[in-house]
Amino acid sequence: MPELSQIATLLAVNFGLLVAGFLILWMIGTAIKDVTFVDACWGLGLASMAVASFFQTPDGAQARRYLLTGLALAWGLRLGLHILGRWRHEGPDRRYVKMMDRAKSDKGWSYAHASLRMVFAFQAPLLWVVSLPVQLGQMSAQPAAIGAIGWIGAALSLFGIAFETTADSQLKRFKANPANKGQVLSSGLWRYTRHPNYFGDICVWTGFYLIAAETALGLWALPGPLLLIFLLTRWSGGPSYEKRLTHQRPGYDDYIRRTSSLIPWPPKRIDGSAS
Repeated sequence: MPELSQIATLLAVNFGLLVAGFLILWMIGTAIKDVTFVDACWGLGLASMAVASFFQTPDGAQARRYLLTGLALAWGLRLGLHILGRWRHEGPDRRYVKMMDRAKSDKGWSYAHASLRMVFAFQAPLLWVVSLPVQLGQMSAQPAAIGAIGWIGAALSLFGIAFETTADSQLKRFKANPANKGQVLSSGLWRYTRHPNYFGDICVWTGFYLIAAETALGLWALPGPLLLIFLLTRWSGGPSYEKRLTHQRPGYDDYIRRTSSLIPWPPKRIDGSAS
């Protein structure tokens, strides 16, 4: 097991990198009066934690270091670039526009103050905790080989990446059709779960944890996937998203009643007819 001083150094350096990075992003967001791009920074930021840890852990098991970093890059770059592309195409996210406008009108806060306090201040600590599996999982030299649990984790992560990519592609095609404006996507993966992208994310990071769990620091990394699940299902993910869509899109209430919230499952029947 790595010494406590080595663990503390790795975690402190990575936390410092995140704080510095988000301070720079805050200044950019303040300058352009748009913080929408912060969503893309989660994928890119989590991938950067894997890369930063890779270069700080030369004594770690090589196979595990390369596996965790490679998977994190595949997931993070795809997600980050996807969200950046959506931002470029669709412009500012209305959630953030309303949040900043409300902070100005109700509290008299400047854009810089509001964006720092309401958007950027908590990004670094949250991302730091979620990324614990790809940080700590690279430190231990033993076991040198990846075991059955680790390979199951790798397969789960690859499945999650493919699942999320498919869901994002289906949603992108749906939104590209003008006839679907204001409608609810209820086909493809979205027929079986209201949040296929979140389900994919959870699979990915649970897989990362399983890879890290084979090492002596496995339990130390457990808060990562647990926090991610909480964020997506109870805080910033599903609840706020669904509350908004319920008011914006006719039929979304019915979609909620017949479709699984997270885990893919055949849709329920409503009024005795197949959904």
